[in-house]
Amino acid sequence: MAKVSVYIIAYNEEQKIEPALQSVTWADEIVVVDSFSTDRTAEIARKYTDKVIQVPFEGFGKLRNSAIAATSHEWIFSLDTDERCTEEAKNEILAIIDSPDALDAYYVPRRNIFMGRWVKHSGWYPDYRQPQLFRRGAQVFTDEVVHESFTTIGRVGHMKNAIWQIPFRNFEQMISKIDRYSTLGAAKMTAKGVRPGMGKALFHALFAFFRMYILRLGILDGWAGFVIALYTFEGTFYRYAKQVEAARGWIMTRPEELER
Repeated sequence: MAKVSVYIIAYNEEQKIEPALQSVTWADEIVVVDSFSTDRTAEIARKYTDKVIQVPFEGFGKLRNSAIAATSHEWIFSLDTDERCTEEAKNEILAIIDSPDALDAYYVPRRNIFMGRWVKHSGWYPDYRQPQLFRRGAQVFTDEVVHESFTTIGRVGHMKNAIWQIPFRNFEQMISKIDRYSTLGAAKMTAKGVRPGMGKALFHALFAFFRMYILRLGILDGWAGFVIALYTFEGTFYRYAKQVEAARGWIMTRPEELER
């Protein structure tokens, strides 16, 4: 029978990582790539695997490539700390890797839980993020710090059975994620040569809200859909605004240094 390795990347995820690990104890190998967490993340991970490796955070793409390099088996399944592999998805994965007709990589549908409900619209279902099940050598990530690009080599398919995702533990974590990802996104745009501008920040943020709430039918998800659209607006706005802030030197400006 073919064997499968699961990798999980983590940083200060003591509240989330254990249920994720428990959902993949059926795998032949679990690899956790931790970026020197200051909480109990690594300690919890060692209860489930002896392959907990420390990699400095230099972008999600580099973390994923490091995680893939640390795995041992032909098939690799990627799971984030806020995701849970279901029994149905597990059975489908095992059937795929034992099939002589298996493709080289598979997107996995995700059912997101937010504000006590399964979000069926807002672009959150089936919410494919990247091929999460793939053969060794079929998936390579770029070195971008956030929203990393990837190259998939070979034939690509889609699994039928979904995994669960709990993207935010509470609103506090949601706000924290806006802050972190907008900072990383601003740096990414600057590296790509995107010209900063506050007008651009507002335009892209408004369009992001419209796309999420209207075009992707977030309005049908009730208050959860509205909050998701607002989250997308804020994340987009602050990503562009932080780029402007850095470009114009608004950070750490002393009043006496202002031009008269």
